[in-house]
Amino acid sequence: MNNNNSSSEAVHKTAIITGGGSGIGLAIAEKFVQQNIRVVIIGRDGGKLNAAKEKLGEWCEAVSFDMNDLPGIPNLVNELVQRFGKIDILINNAGINQKKGFTEVTDDEFQKILLTNVTAVFALSREVVKTMLDKKVEGVIINISSMAAQYGLPKVIAYSASKNAIDGMTRAMAVELSPKGIRVNAIAPGFITTAMTAKAFSDDPERMNKAMGRTPMGKFGLPGDIGDAAVFLVSDAARYITGVILPVDGGNSIGF
Repeated sequence: MNNNNSSSEAVHKTAIITGGGSGIGLAIAEKFVQQNIRVVIIGRDGGKLNAAKEKLGEWCEAVSFDMNDLPGIPNLVNELVQRFGKIDILINNAGINQKKGFTEVTDDEFQKILLTNVTAVFALSREVVKTMLDKKVEGVIINISSMAAQYGLPKVIAYSASKNAIDGMTRAMAVELSPKGIRVNAIAPGFITTAMTAKAFSDDPERMNKAMGRTPMGKFGLPGDIGDAAVFLVSDAARYITGVILPVDGGNSIGF
């Protein structure tokens, strides 16, 4: 179904997308809007959020919020439910990374990444699930994992730990929530062309060549490739899929 903002057709589902102002989050938001799914993009950068809302049109709402504000998450979710009636889909996309040698990473740096990438994901998911159960919504949650949980990557110890935690949490959530009508899956992007990957490779051509060399399809992915996977996982076509960590990586995770 193509997006048509002038259409009188009702919007059937509402999706929350954290980190939805740019990169993969924005790409998922774009794909959802094309499927007539209302999107609520959440992030810290008001400028990016407003630009994204301008791009996506009337089926997009932008909410400025720092996911590290754990005490504020219950109120955030309650306000969204009051505004939109219910939440059908949650995309836990917001995350941060740090490229630094293992022995140079401080306790505070490690904890900061775990807070954003794991604890905030848990807290938001918990509050959204409460509303899904209360509203008897057949909900879908997608956590954004990473190839850093598929195999070892140097100089990203905290990020790797956080994404392995996401995979374990995805499976545990799926086992507990699927009997209650809520499917939970994860997408593990490979090397996707975004600002984050550009920064990671800008001063490390050896790392870039290695990444390309072990990707059988011989190219990096686009944010829209992750968006397409998300559209599939939230659709009825995936109604019997839960607890899956789906690599979207051009074969990188199985490459030699």
